[in-house]
Amino acid sequence: MRLRAFWKKWGVSYLFAAPYVLLFLLFTVVPVLVAITLSFTSYNMLQPPVWVGWANYVKLLFADDVFLIAVKNTLLFAAITGPLSYMLCLLLAWFINELKPTMRTILTLLFYAPSISGNVFMIWTILFSGDMYGWVNSVLIRWGIIYEPVRWLTDPDTLLWVTMLVTLWMSLGTSFLAFIAGLQGIDESLYEAGAIDGVRNRWQELWFITLPAMRPQLLFGAIISITSSFAAGSHIVALVGFPSTDYAGHTVITHLMDYGNIRFEMGYASAIATLLFVAMLLTQQLVQRMLRKIG
Repeated sequence: MRLRAFWKKWGVSYLFAAPYVLLFLLFTVVPVLVAITLSFTSYNMLQPPVWVGWANYVKLLFADDVFLIAVKNTLLFAAITGPLSYMLCLLLAWFINELKPTMRTILTLLFYAPSISGNVFMIWTILFSGDMYGWVNSVLIRWGIIYEPVRWLTDPDTLLWVTMLVTLWMSLGTSFLAFIAGLQGIDESLYEAGAIDGVRNRWQELWFITLPAMRPQLLFGAIISITSSFAAGSHIVALVGFPSTDYAGHTVITHLMDYGNIRFEMGYASAIATLLFVAMLLTQQLVQRMLRKIG
């Protein structure tokens, strides 16, 4: 009787959710579990996996110097682009939300467009070309700031910073739209109540009313920003090549691409992916705790 009553009350809801749950389990949960299992094996896709225990992790952490360089670059990349991208999305969404609907729509499209453009890297390779015909070099030489061309995309001292700049330019994507939607959904009566309670300026409105009301969107945006910053790889390869000069632009994702897509050492690649997954998970938990303190 309890089962029948439960099914009568919630059965339709579970039926509607079943396709998503099935796809999520099939294409997300199962691959993650398979990758974790393969990380303890030696597997080249041609022969059956051979169990090696913790050997892949020991090699990664204590014998793979390139991986340690990739970890350093990834942490630096995530520490700079993650928070900056998050704040940039939030502030621009806040400013744009104050405009009239037509202007808000136009600016939202303009800021969002780079994140869905397919050939944006061609523009940046022209801008930061390493000869005197590169636009950045040309302008800096003309202004007397530099006296010879800088090889922005091949110099180990500059290439990672250029990729960070490109990442920030492309960062106004899903998080930006989520923040716009969150701002549009805030009840205006909250601001009226805040004015009665002593809120006197827009910054106080932002801190005491807007951010607490947008907590779900803030959490979603944080997850997207963390994932994007830790998973940087494909656009870095498009800009600086693979491998980059002195591995200055090498990240954990490009290291994963090396062993997974080129060498086909899938056990070792799975170990890299597992460590990256754990790092992203721990970072997201830390950010969630910080966001819960807002409001």
